[in-house]
Amino acid sequence: MLKFISWNVNGLRAILKKDFMDTFNTLDADFFCLQETKMQEGQASLELPGYHQYFNYAERKGYSGTAIFTKHEPLSATYGIGVPEYDDEGRVITLEYPNFYLITVYVPNSGSELKRLEFRQGFDVAFRNYTSKLAETKSVIYCGDLNVAHNPIDLKNPTSNHHNAGYTDEERTDFTAQLGAGFTDTFRHFYPDQKDIYSWWSYRFGARSRNAGWRIDYFITSKDLDDKLVDAKIHTEIMGSDHCPIELTVNL
Repeated sequence: MLKFISWNVNGLRAILKKDFMDTFNTLDADFFCLQETKMQEGQASLELPGYHQYFNYAERKGYSGTAIFTKHEPLSATYGIGVPEYDDEGRVITLEYPNFYLITVYVPNSGSELKRLEFRQGFDVAFRNYTSKLAETKSVIYCGDLNVAHNPIDLKNPTSNHHNAGYTDEERTDFTAQLGAGFTDTFRHFYPDQKDIYSWWSYRFGARSRNAGWRIDYFITSKDLDDKLVDAKIHTEIMGSDHCPIELTVNL
């Protein structure tokens, strides 16, 4: 049994000053995947006995970035998806194991006035091609802030947010295509009708206290793992970021 955690920490250096280490030790995962670390090499040092650490940094300072901390040393670690225009923002890390690939991904936000929607859609296609290619050889588990609420059940106010970044028809259609390529949204696999559970809340307007949130953080797995999935959780009780950690347990 393997336990995976994914968390957009909205700045690793900032959250290290809060309760990050307590949360990390309490969750005690085999794999701990982070997004939006917002740091460059050497800007933070973590003492994590028993864990191997992997970082992918954005060229732009204080922006994007991903990390994986794992108890299990991989066969290899790869950074990016092999498409130069998408690989300078530190968005993807892939670890290869004997019987699966683990990927952490921070999907681009389409931004205010959807200024980056075209860029984001290009990323969606390139990432779908990347994960589909990997799935031809072994199982794939990927996780992260995918910056899309797939269906109306996945955000508090779907009507007023229609056409806003993260809930455009284009982004939702691209995510449907990703699942259609042979992948499973693990939380919905277990809880298809669960309402009012989210993984991100705006810092504005007291959104978290009102639970006016979005489910935009996911564990996605290749279909061949469906019978090996054990449980999925969203740790809404854990603070420290505008996102909360999500969890997946797999019998591998």
